[in-house]
Amino acid sequence: MMHTPIKKSWAEPYKIKMVELLKMTTKAQRKKALLEAGYNTFLLRSEDLYIDLLTDSGTSAMSDHQWAGMMLGDEAYAGSRNFYHLEEVVRNIYGYKYLVPTHQGRGAENILSKILIKKGDIIPGNMYFTTTRLHQELAGGKFEDIIIDEAHDPENEFPFKGNVDLDKLEKLIKKHGAAKIPYISIATSVNMAGGQPISMKNLKELRTLTNKHGIRIIHDMTRVAENAHFIQQREKGYQHKSIRDIVKEINSYTDGATMSAKKDALVNIGGFLAVNEWDVFEEARNMVVVYEGLHTYGGLAGRDMEAMAIGIMESINDDHIHARVGQVVYLGEKMISYGVPIVKPIGGHGIFVDAKKFLPHIPQDQFPAQTLAAEVYLDSGVRTMERGVVSAGRKANGENYYPKLELVRFTIPRRVYTQAHMDVIAESTARVYERRHKINGLKMIYEPKYLRFFQARFEQLPK
Repeated sequence: MMHTPIKKSWAEPYKIKMVELLKMTTKAQRKKALLEAGYNTFLLRSEDLYIDLLTDSGTSAMSDHQWAGMMLGDEAYAGSRNFYHLEEVVRNIYGYKYLVPTHQGRGAENILSKILIKKGDIIPGNMYFTTTRLHQELAGGKFEDIIIDEAHDPENEFPFKGNVDLDKLEKLIKKHGAAKIPYISIATSVNMAGGQPISMKNLKELRTLTNKHGIRIIHDMTRVAENAHFIQQREKGYQHKSIRDIVKEINSYTDGATMSAKKDALVNIGGFLAVNEWDVFEEARNMVVVYEGLHTYGGLAGRDMEAMAIGIMESINDDHIHARVGQVVYLGEKMISYGVPIVKPIGGHGIFVDAKKFLPHIPQDQFPAQTLAAEVYLDSGVRTMERGVVSAGRKANGENYYPKLELVRFTIPRRVYTQAHMDVIAESTARVYERRHKINGLKMIYEPKYLRFFQARFEQLPK
């Protein structure tokens, strides 16, 4: 008699010790809240949400060890022992020599951009990220996308869609000269592509090329542990290596890093700039005093740095990262079973629904991803966020960027929601998909100067 093989499921490597009650709303209440928010999920009040998938930034659940660490906060203005603990952890786990703490990742991006970028410089990278590109532009630079073409195709299942196209980079170097390129901006994993990883092979090849031309690699390591998980699962020769060892190797091919610790490192606030060059560090620790705080706290309380140090150590635990990505995969597979079009392969920190395919009758000028995010909230109280033309913003000449990817990001906070919540999310999205042809687009009625997706307001177009 034939037996179906028993599937080995992922499971959370923790137990729940405390709960936060959620508010259940009616559709009428959600409609009122959506109108008041101008159809922008960023402007919804958290008290009007059921499940919040806006971001995984600062929304994860801290462990008992992290909470205990909060009680060990040394709030001395200078020389906090928590800073030295964090510095030791960053050196041991990540491998960078020098540390400058910041209030979050964009604080590090600001300082780095002011130090390294001159007017007219070119900064190539494996797809833009909103705050990273803005800081580069404000410093006088111009971002150039050098990610492989597969990254712009939601249906393409290439396992490392975060890879750099080395031919594109070589052409840029030939066109502008290496002196005009202060660094290559590399993200692990690539958020705007759907949480897609870069391979170790590609990183090694990139390092060889940049060494040849004397160009730095600066690493946006916000989700480096998730990237390491995909290398472990998908890349030959890494199946038996630990996440900790893979993370260390990734970092070894780079010259420095910006970190939003609010993601991988499992804290509610915090980040840092880590570098290997003394001259860059010397300038950064002077500049952090101007923009953030003293070089031994950088805008953070001692307790925040302690929680970050502990969170970094927890983030590289193999069981933790396997369950974290496993929950995302579970949601993605559930959505696929309902016919919902998503970015493939499934990424590390969330599911990215392809709004162009979901709402093909709505042109990009009518913001299909923004529309879809609003409709999912209206259906169930699940908050997601737009990652399309609104997030892409405008060029220097005032024209909109029109990214090939028009996505809605269902971002999963770490250690927060259960498998049953994932079922609710998938079922809500499927219900919206069933009535997709009745959905109209939006018109933008207010647009702020910078990073418009945070505060823009919309209204529904007439049927």
